[in-house]
Amino acid sequence: MRVLGIDCGSEYTGFGVVEEMADRKLVCHTNGAIKLKSGTPMAVKLQKIFADLTAIIAKHQPEIVAIEDVFYAVNVKTALKLGQVRGVAMLAAASAGLQVAEYSPLSIKSAVVGYGRADKHQVQQMVTMLLNLAAPPEPTDASDALAIAICHIHTATTNTRYQAAAK
Repeated sequence: MRVLGIDCGSEYTGFGVVEEMADRKLVCHTNGAIKLKSGTPMAVKLQKIFADLTAIIAKHQPEIVAIEDVFYAVNVKTALKLGQVRGVAMLAAASAGLQVAEYSPLSIKSAVVGYGRADKHQVQQMVTMLLNLAAPPEPTDASDALAIAICHIHTATTNTRYQAAAK
């Protein structure tokens, strides 16, 4: 299973493609962040996110896209911008014929670190270890995106086992 994880943000949108191999080993194919210039009109930012995610999907051929679910934000403007970025990420996936899986921040951290209240550094360190990377992914948006992809792989594997046991 090859998964594109996306950590949506209006300044940095992290991405990471993770594949679970036949021996259950996790392999990172790519990761990074789409950097958006401050002061750029939102429509231009959204177009860049869409174009870049579309190119990543075309190049790395994920089977599914996983993103962080909506969370509650104190600042309404920030929440609206995040919603717009999430919509564009979903559109990029749907345009490529891919399904989108959504996970809460608590679920992502629990799947990767084992603790739902883990901080960004703990997530980054576990992602580095699970993917056997030489250095922690930078920026942290990239490690968050990889964590989202890993969360989906773990969740899908668990669901498959439950279905097999129910038969």
